[in-house]
Amino acid sequence: MTSNAILRAARRTFIAGAAALLVSAVAVPSFVTPTFAADGPASVADLAEGLLGAVVNISTSQTVKGTEGPGAVPMPQLPEGSPFQDFFDDFFKNRGGDKDNGGQKVQSLGSGFVIDAEQGIVVTNNHVIADADDIEVNFSDGITLKATLVGTDTKTDVAVLKVDPKGHKLTAVKFGDSTKMRVGDWVMAIGNPFGLGGTVTVGIVSARNRDINSGPYDDFIQTDAAINRGNSGGPLFNSTGEVIGINTAIISPSGGSIGIGFSIPSQLASGVVDQLRQFGETRRGWLGVRIQPVTDDIAESLGMATAKGALVAGVIKGGPVDNGTIQAGDVIIKFDGKDIHEMRDLPRVVAESPVGKAVDVLIVRKGVEQTVKVTLGRLEDGEKLASSEDGSNTDQDKSDKAPAVSTASVLGMTVGELNEETRKKFSIATDVSGVVITDVTKDSAAAERGIQPGEVITEIAQESVATPKDVMDRIGALKEQGRKNALLMLASKTGELRFVTIRMD
Repeated sequence: MTSNAILRAARRTFIAGAAALLVSAVAVPSFVTPTFAADGPASVADLAEGLLGAVVNISTSQTVKGTEGPGAVPMPQLPEGSPFQDFFDDFFKNRGGDKDNGGQKVQSLGSGFVIDAEQGIVVTNNHVIADADDIEVNFSDGITLKATLVGTDTKTDVAVLKVDPKGHKLTAVKFGDSTKMRVGDWVMAIGNPFGLGGTVTVGIVSARNRDINSGPYDDFIQTDAAINRGNSGGPLFNSTGEVIGINTAIISPSGGSIGIGFSIPSQLASGVVDQLRQFGETRRGWLGVRIQPVTDDIAESLGMATAKGALVAGVIKGGPVDNGTIQAGDVIIKFDGKDIHEMRDLPRVVAESPVGKAVDVLIVRKGVEQTVKVTLGRLEDGEKLASSEDGSNTDQDKSDKAPAVSTASVLGMTVGELNEETRKKFSIATDVSGVVITDVTKDSAAAERGIQPGEVITEIAQESVATPKDVMDRIGALKEQGRKNALLMLASKTGELRFVTIRMD
C-alpha cells in the first residue's frame, strides 16, 4: 500500500476489507504449546517461532496513468515564482512513471499465509491483490516468489494464490474450529503491518458474531490483538497454532490499532477457499427468496410467541421454491437442522450449503410450524435473474440487485400476479388489472381495514402497479419519504373501486 493510500485511510473512521479463506492444510509446523498462567500465557515465543515461516508478506504493483489513478496525489498549485516550484516539479513529474504514456507504478503491501506447502497455495484478502499487474510473495527466510491468481471471491474478500516452490521448502499451517472459540480465549496475530513483516501481536477474543455491514455473510470474530494496515489477509491463531480467523478489518480514528479488529472465522472461510481451489470460483447454495427481519409486531400478527427467524417477503421467479414449497409470509426458523435466530443467519447457512442438496426447512405458516423439503439452486445462476435495484434483502445478498418475484408479503397481505390461474381462483373479471391479494394476515394493518383475499390493488399513492415487485417498490419508496400511511386503490372481483389507507409503521 502506498504512503498516500495509508494517509487517506487514516482519515477514515472505519477501515475494512472483508475476507474469508480456508482449506485443508497439508503440512503443519512443529511447535511447543505455551504454558498459560492465571493472567495469560507465560510466553508465546515457541508458538510464534513455529508459525512465522508460514506467514508471508504480499507485495503487489499496478500501473496507473496520469495523476488520476489510485494512490495518486495532484500537484499543489503554487504562487508564480515560488522557490519550491522546482522541488515539486521534480517530485510530481519525475517519480518513476512511464514517460511514454504518463503511467506510474503504484505498490501495496499486505499479508497472507501458506495452507499447502507442496502445491504452494497461499491465502490472502481480495482487496490486497485487486487490480494488481504483478504479485510477489515474500517469505520470512528472504525468498521472494512470483504468484499467480487461483481465484477470488469479492463477497467475502478472499483470494487464493499459487507460487512455484522451486525446491524451496515451504511451511504450512492448518485450520482450527472457530466455533469452539469463546470470548476471552487467547489469540495471536502475525502479519505485515505498515510493511513491518513478521510482526507478532497477542490478545483475546473480544466478541463473536459481529456484523459490521461489510458484506452479506458478516460473522466476524472481534479481537483486541493489535491489527493495523498491512495485516489484511494475515492469520489469527488460537493457542495451539491453528488458524481460526483471517484478519481483515479494523475500526480506528487514526488508521492504527485501538484494540478493535475483525477476523473472518475459519468456519465461514474454509468452504470459500475449497471452492476457489477446486473451481476457481464460488458455487453457493441458493434458496430463491427475499427476506426481511421478524419484528415483535410481525411476530404477534403471525401468531408467534417470540420474534425469530427470517420472514419471506417474496419468492423469486424461476427460483428453487417458485413452486409453492415456500410462500410469501412464511417465517423460516430452521434450515437444514440449523436454527435461524435472526434474518442475517439465513443467507450464510444457505450459501454454505452445496448446490443441488435437498434440505429440510422448518417454517411457520399461518401460526403453524411445518417442515418442507427444498432442493437448492446455485446462487451465481440466481444472480442472473436480477433485473432492478430494490431495498429488500434476498437469501443471498442484501446488496445484490433484486430479481422479480411471483408473490410478495407486505403490510400484512400476500400479493401475487393477476393471471389466468388467479382470476379463475378468485372469480376476478377479465377487465380488472393490477396485483391480486391472495391472503390477509389476521390482526394485521390490512385486516383492520377490511381488506379481503381476491381484491386487486390497482394503484398505490396514485401510481399504478402491475406486479408484486411494483407493490414492494411503491411501499418502500413511501417509507423512504417518511410517509406513515399508504393510499391504496382496490378493485373488487367485479371491478368496483374503493380507496383504503393502510398504516405502514
